Amino acid sequence: MADVVVRTTNVVKVYGMGEAEVRALNGVSCEIYRGEYVSIMGPSGSGKSTLFNMIGGLDKPDEGSVFVNSVDIAQLTARELAFLRCHTIGYIFQTFNLITVRTALENVTLPMLFAGMQPDEADERGMMLLDLVGLQNRYHHRPNELSGGQQQRVAIARALANNPSIVLADEPTGNLDLRTGKEIIELLRRLNKEQGVTIISATHDLKMLDASDRIFHIRDGQLAKIETREELTLQVGSVQGED
Repeated sequence: MADVVVRTTNVVKVYGMGEAEVRALNGVSCEIYRGEYVSIMGPSGSGKSTLFNMIGGLDKPDEGSVFVNSVDIAQLTARELAFLRCHTIGYIFQTFNLITVRTALENVTLPMLFAGMQPDEADERGMMLLDLVGLQNRYHHRPNELSGGQQQRVAIARALANNPSIVLADEPTGNLDLRTGKEIIELLRRLNKEQGVTIISATHDLKMLDASDRIFHIRDGQLAKIETREELTLQVGSVQGED
């Protein structure tokens, strides 16, 4: 039986009040398995980002539950939630969110130092991670000395800093050109396969479909359908095979 790493149960999130009330999520239940690459897709305002934030513990549901490694994260104290975010979940953002006055290595090691790792050990692991994402010669470059793709690679290395079991990627190719975006998707897929990291991506990028094991389609605050990569391949093949 597959190991469930994330489970949501009838999650509801409401913004506003009265006539201005918006149900960003309206009873979403899903399971994500360890080692999967899942893409959450949907138009703006569909609830895609809200679901993403719930899974990452960045927001709490008004109703329902979100379990990460069988722990109901809505029941955690602020300290417990901070520990979970530090050690279990790595985050990659569309805007990179690097600290501009710090080098690539310093950006990557910061989460390790917060977690209590010794500086020498953090530097060694930071350089290993930058090597892993193809930035062997960029340890001491600051963000303004790096291209967008290189900055996102630093962000990916930082997300892996404390050896998380889950990486959440929020529109990771949104600020990148097509070629660089494809390179980042391929890098995430390689890390998913080689490191066994569960990757959950909120995205508009259709190129992400080729990398994903499953695609969650969100519409009007609900999980409209789930597709596997095999099903998508069959659909594309059928269309291409039509006379």
